[in-house]
Amino acid sequence: MHAWLCENPVGVEALTWKELPTPSPQAGQVLIRIEAASLNFPDLLIVQNKYQMKPDLPFVPGSEYAGVIEAVGEGVTHLKVGQSVACLSGTGGFGTHTLAPAKLCMPLPAGFPAVDAAAFIMIYATSHHALIDRAALKAGETVLVLGAAGGVGTAAIQIAKAAGARVIAAASTDEKCALCKSLGADETINYTTQNMREVLKTLTEGKGPDVIYDPVGGDFAEPAFRSIAWRGRYLVVGFAAGPIPAVPFNLALLKGASIVGVFWGDFARREPQANAAMMAELAQWYAQGKVKPAIDRTMPMSDLKAAYAHMGSRGVMGKLVMVN
Repeated sequence: MHAWLCENPVGVEALTWKELPTPSPQAGQVLIRIEAASLNFPDLLIVQNKYQMKPDLPFVPGSEYAGVIEAVGEGVTHLKVGQSVACLSGTGGFGTHTLAPAKLCMPLPAGFPAVDAAAFIMIYATSHHALIDRAALKAGETVLVLGAAGGVGTAAIQIAKAAGARVIAAASTDEKCALCKSLGADETINYTTQNMREVLKTLTEGKGPDVIYDPVGGDFAEPAFRSIAWRGRYLVVGFAAGPIPAVPFNLALLKGASIVGVFWGDFARREPQANAAMMAELAQWYAQGKVKPAIDRTMPMSDLKAAYAHMGSRGVMGKLVMVN
């Protein structure tokens, strides 16, 4: 097998493509031949030693991938050789093969291509958990999605629409706003050229959005929160902009609003049955055409460093997927 190896987490430039022994699965593991692996923002942070999870060195980055099982370890009874699966295990995806915990593998129904499957779990699980579980989104409510052309943002648009909500998508370029429209957003805001608070006031007739989905943080968090509706829910999903915002607590008091943390990974660990039910619903939604990953582009696994550069430029719309 071959894989991109991180032996010193000082950045993407230190990754090397190496031939490694193909491992055998231990108890509870499966060996997967990787067909596709998506590039997520944590994959950039982890090779810079900036992510909350710091794997033992050396490691193979690539948190999310899809492929075919080539071997199963002792005790694995619900998966079999030749079965197509998707997995989000945190590391291991940027190579030709990897060992994965069987309990983290999502069996793929027929007609679920590897490229879509590799771009599915993280963004749809995060967005479903955020909007449906944490925000208790109701049909007819208005959702503002920040960073709406990114991976989780594009998923949030589709899930909010599937729940019957009105979606206002905010992004940094007209091109990204057009993508959001194509995914079902009712209205868009280009927050580079428009005043987000003024546009929100107009679009909601002064009421403000009921739910704000924020995977970005940074400078837009406070103005967005100042626009929230009475009894609104502000979903703290991530900090792609870098800085973690400090929002004055009096804003929550004045609007009777909730600041709601979204940590899907720990939800999956602490509430595995609820997570499994959610993933089954999402797979059904995919089969029904309600959700489908927006793929920015596919690139050969050998071009991983160029893919990282594209992600670092903030030019990605939807998901970037590496293929073998």
